[in-house]
Amino acid sequence: MSFQRNYYVYIMANKSGTLYIGVTNNLERRVFEHKNHLIEGFTKKYKITKLVYFEETNDISAAISREKQIKGWLRRKKIALVESMNPGWKDLSE
Repeated sequence: MSFQRNYYVYIMANKSGTLYIGVTNNLERRVFEHKNHLIEGFTKKYKITKLVYFEETNDISAAISREKQIKGWLRRKKIALVESMNPGWKDLSE
């Protein structure tokens, strides 16, 4: 029996619209860590706590290359991606 693992490419935002793009195999745990400022660095410094976009795959290398692809985009393209799934910028983790 093979166990299929899911990987998520996700975008978090703060109140002023600063974006963070990441990849994880446990979206629920990772969002909890961001919301509770458990990880030192960018998301803690800028209080990035809202999950505004995510996509799922079962291929880790596809997830990592997708994360890199999105990170390379201009900001307006990242915003268009978020708004294609979440036009109101709601916190999808709620």
